[in-house]
Amino acid sequence: MSTQRQPSELTEQEANSELERLAKVLTKADSAYHEEDAPTLSDAEYDALKRRNVAIESLFPLLKRTNSPSERVGAPASSAFTKVHHEIRMLSLGNAFNDKDVTEFVNRIRKYLGLSDAEPLAFTAEPKIDGLSLSLRYESGKLVQAATRGDGQVGENVTANAQTIKDVPKQISGAPTVLEVRGEVYMSHADFEALNKTQISKGGKIFANPRNAAAGSLRQINPEITKSRPLLFFAYAWGTTSEPLAKTQYKAIEQLKSFGFKTNPLTRRHKSIQTLLDQYAEIKAHRAILDYDIDGVVYKVDDLSFQARLGYRSTTPRWAIAHKFPAEIAYTRLEAIEIQIGRTGAISPVARLKPVTVGGVVVSNATLHNSDYIAGRDSRGNPIRGGRDLRIGDWVEIFRAGDVIPKVRDVDISQRSPKSQRFVFPQTCPDCGSDVVREEGDSVSYCSGGLVCPAQAIEKLKHFISRAAFDIDGIGSKQIALFFDDDTLPIKEPADIFTLERRDAANSITKLKNRTGFGQTSTNNLFAAINRKRKIRLSRLIFALGIRHVGETSSAMIANHYCSWDSFFTAMLDAAEKSGSVWDDLNNIDGVGKVMATALVDAFNTRKTREAIERLVRELDVQNEVVSRTSDSAFYGQTIVFTGTLVNMTRAEAKARAEALGAKVSGSVSVKTDIVVVGPGAGSKAKKAKSLGVRLLSEDDWLALINP
Repeated sequence: MSTQRQPSELTEQEANSELERLAKVLTKADSAYHEEDAPTLSDAEYDALKRRNVAIESLFPLLKRTNSPSERVGAPASSAFTKVHHEIRMLSLGNAFNDKDVTEFVNRIRKYLGLSDAEPLAFTAEPKIDGLSLSLRYESGKLVQAATRGDGQVGENVTANAQTIKDVPKQISGAPTVLEVRGEVYMSHADFEALNKTQISKGGKIFANPRNAAAGSLRQINPEITKSRPLLFFAYAWGTTSEPLAKTQYKAIEQLKSFGFKTNPLTRRHKSIQTLLDQYAEIKAHRAILDYDIDGVVYKVDDLSFQARLGYRSTTPRWAIAHKFPAEIAYTRLEAIEIQIGRTGAISPVARLKPVTVGGVVVSNATLHNSDYIAGRDSRGNPIRGGRDLRIGDWVEIFRAGDVIPKVRDVDISQRSPKSQRFVFPQTCPDCGSDVVREEGDSVSYCSGGLVCPAQAIEKLKHFISRAAFDIDGIGSKQIALFFDDDTLPIKEPADIFTLERRDAANSITKLKNRTGFGQTSTNNLFAAINRKRKIRLSRLIFALGIRHVGETSSAMIANHYCSWDSFFTAMLDAAEKSGSVWDDLNNIDGVGKVMATALVDAFNTRKTREAIERLVRELDVQNEVVSRTSDSAFYGQTIVFTGTLVNMTRAEAKARAEALGAKVSGSVSVKTDIVVVGPGAGSKAKKAKSLGVRLLSEDDWLALINP
């Protein structure tokens, strides 16, 4: 694992192969963990592979598999049990691996809910029990069904087994008529040791850890075996309920306790990030003396009305996160710092290490993130590692938390050579000599060479001919690689694809039809396929250029705004100074913003890149963008602007709901705007909409339309 390349360094073909490999490994690991109760990977290794899969999918969204591990929870229910369909899905949790992740989690919630830093926002914190999730359904106080999580939607019916667990009440009083209690089945360390001793004396199966023992014991076909095992249960959540338990998470847990369920005594309520982190440190410090396994601390938004507003992603709730404990660390020698140029031009420093074993894996490479990280500061200039920089020859601390590529966390300067020198980060690209740039607010430096940088060119060409871009029959990643290295008919930039036929006709040495793998028919078919793609829609062309930060969705929004290539190209040149009305207009396109706008303008105002784009466009017939407005939704394809202060929802919620109806949300009013939703304090946008005759709605009117 230590020698794996970073996702940004993979070609499309390599990414596809890696996603296929990860799907197989993670599916096998899910089956081993959830179905066989015999994990083949450590939690840290599993988290690392899952995060690698997500990182590759984010860079290559068109390669995302229909059965992607990132969209999966648990594993399918075993055929040995009858199936139970969960009325409310049993999801997994997102992970945090450091204090920064926790801070970002809280800040995301405040932003989504529209809460300022001064407004109260409480959380609960509780140990993350390393056991097996279990759902218990009570009707009129009687336990009628117990089910495992399964794949989150369908679990296994283990009612008879659950009834043998002493912490699971068979009858409760004072509860809602229907109540589904959720929690974790686990086994104490003492009971685990005793069980294994018994298993040894009987010649039975030896369990690797308490989690395996608990899961294997609960999922027995014979309930008598389960009854003989010392299983325990902590309640920490609920699913279907005929009436609310309380208004807050903390009070709801107290209610579960009053019904007779065992809840974790270390559960606390907090009003600040710092106290959350303090409890995390406290639990981590006392982890070894607890009589059960935990692998982190779970934070949940306390206010249940906030939980309802925050909702869920495909596999995780937005209102909760698991702050995982760090994995093992080790020390070794930093032998070299190498600079690599990724597909997007990102400059990635990599540490070459004297091989060392960390968490059971031999590590010889580690990420160094960026120039700031090497220098001993964060992107805002604040010191990290006490301001200690990293130098070749240093004795460094390596750690593996949730990343496939390990990280250099600290340095022991007491062992630093007096002859060592500070590392000088390159100012020009080592591959093409173009300037290395770093945008304001960005932590990563990039080569500005774009299409003309050899390190980026072949990957940008593969992106150019990808399915969502030009999608030329007969030219795939393999052909691009062959033509890129060809001395007679090279394809070094996109325009070369469309001049291939002319160059072949003028070539008096070796015609393409005479080459291995081609022939007259296939050559004619290739040229015909290329010519068919000379006519291209503006949005596909913008996406095909592979400009950093500009994805398929944003390309469509930009194309819808400018409509024609000439308008778009002229605007990019006119915005060169990054000021004025043209620059403001670009930034006002919904979903663009300063970072993307800067990347666009820089690309078109870098001479070599602009010339390459101009050579390409001379070969094309760029079609104006036409917005489709056909859909079952009355708002599909309409452009909506929200202005002023929204009272009943935050701007993020409003945008999400409008987009869910097929509408496009813009940041500026124009003749293309269909609806402007006006809240208190609306100013120039409302006035402009009125002058243009655009439909104006109050927030209440808008809500009435979308919630008839």
